[in-house]
Amino acid sequence: MSEEAMRTLLNGQAIPLRDVPELNLASFREAIFEGTRGGARLACLCATSELRLFAVLAEDASKQLRVASTRLARPRYQALTPECPQAHLFEREIAEQFGIIPEGHPWFKPVRYHQPWSDQPSPWGRTEDSLPAVTDFFKVSGEEVHEVAVGPVHAGVIEPGHFRFQCHGETVFHLEIALGFQHRGIERALLGGPHALSLKQAETASGDSSIAHGWAYCRLLEALADVEVPARTDRVRGVALELERMANHVGDLGALSGDVGFLPTASFCGRLRGDWLNFSAEVCGSRLGRGWLRPGGLYQDLDQAMATGLLPRLIQSWADTQNAVELMWGATSVMTRFEVAGRLEPTQAREIGLVGIPARACGLDLDVRKDHPFGPYQTNPIQASLAESGNVHSRAWVRWLELMESQRFLAESLSDLAGSEPDPRSGPLPPLAADSLCVSMTEGWRGEVLHLALTDGRGRFARYKIVDPSFHNWYGLALALRGEQISDFPLCNKSFNLSYCGHDL
Repeated sequence: MSEEAMRTLLNGQAIPLRDVPELNLASFREAIFEGTRGGARLACLCATSELRLFAVLAEDASKQLRVASTRLARPRYQALTPECPQAHLFEREIAEQFGIIPEGHPWFKPVRYHQPWSDQPSPWGRTEDSLPAVTDFFKVSGEEVHEVAVGPVHAGVIEPGHFRFQCHGETVFHLEIALGFQHRGIERALLGGPHALSLKQAETASGDSSIAHGWAYCRLLEALADVEVPARTDRVRGVALELERMANHVGDLGALSGDVGFLPTASFCGRLRGDWLNFSAEVCGSRLGRGWLRPGGLYQDLDQAMATGLLPRLIQSWADTQNAVELMWGATSVMTRFEVAGRLEPTQAREIGLVGIPARACGLDLDVRKDHPFGPYQTNPIQASLAESGNVHSRAWVRWLELMESQRFLAESLSDLAGSEPDPRSGPLPPLAADSLCVSMTEGWRGEVLHLALTDGRGRFARYKIVDPSFHNWYGLALALRGEQISDFPLCNKSFNLSYCGHDL
């Protein structure tokens, strides 16, 4: 049985759970293997306490998603990872959450260090008995090979994460990244919802991607409630998402400049990031966009007068951003450092399932706004921004291209909004469909954000799964450091700029 046995659906489409094929385990495995060999991506793999596995494959060329499930007879199965590396973290996560053991997993250890959600015992025993499994790191042996341990406590306000380098002199043979130090239990907190805090919990899955996660949550509820929002509402949501992208990309380009000691762009972009954040604050009162979106509509609309007033200021901020970033592109010393550091091969990026900036920097033409369009991107498509070298320069260049595309979208959208009447505020959503499944995806500034929900017979969340782009991409950073100088780690790390809390959830 092939991937054709999987159910096809679109981004943001709700379907009854009875329509999700329940394959036998062998057919389930083969559907995943055949799909990923054919170019699809394993966008999500998750489980329930009933020992049921769900897989979502993203077929970007056809703009479709495929979903299927299997029910295990016992809490163990043959691991998918040896044949499908994209499953490696998903399988470790499933084991930690539900005690389901993927036999033959090549590096089987916890992801976030918590007790299982179900009655199944932890594969690593009680937390206090499992320290060897938790703290064990891959080791490279040989003369003059040594370890360098960094974190989890870092200087300043950076979130906790541990980086273990296996080095020969200054050259990195292998980097292992251990996260999960601030696990917040967001997925468990969402169970039984939606409730009064559900939107806030979704927005804080990764705080600097509040709009991307909040919009994915809103679209999921709207699909399950069979509600279609007005086109103008979607246009305002698009403005919110692209402002979030502008602020973070400008900040990252400045930080990359600072990492190589080029202070003009670092200083200017540090200030300009604040300007872009303040656009969001002016509309909704939050620089991170919290409280802007709501299921079924908006908490804060962008009326004609505000759109008219923001447009010239946006144009000025963009001119200032161009001046600041072009200083960096013209600096030979900066380009030399960017071009020699942190290269990742396209074959590696494809094999491990990278998304977002690191994937597009390797030439992979992936962008949810284009491949699985939602909201205003269905009528105003975004051109994916690509580079080829897969190094720090490519990741910086992709950000720059995306800034230009986001600026175009914002200018067009604000002009449209300035000439259209605001929609009346919508009321509460009707009850959600019972015993249903929905997959909602947006393209955050880091990459693909995915929310999956299963509802029970009362239309409440029986399972809620969030996949932040960082969950796909942290291992890409580890691969990009192989063969590099350890002193290049801060620059490579910043070129990915992944989320710790988006991984830890």
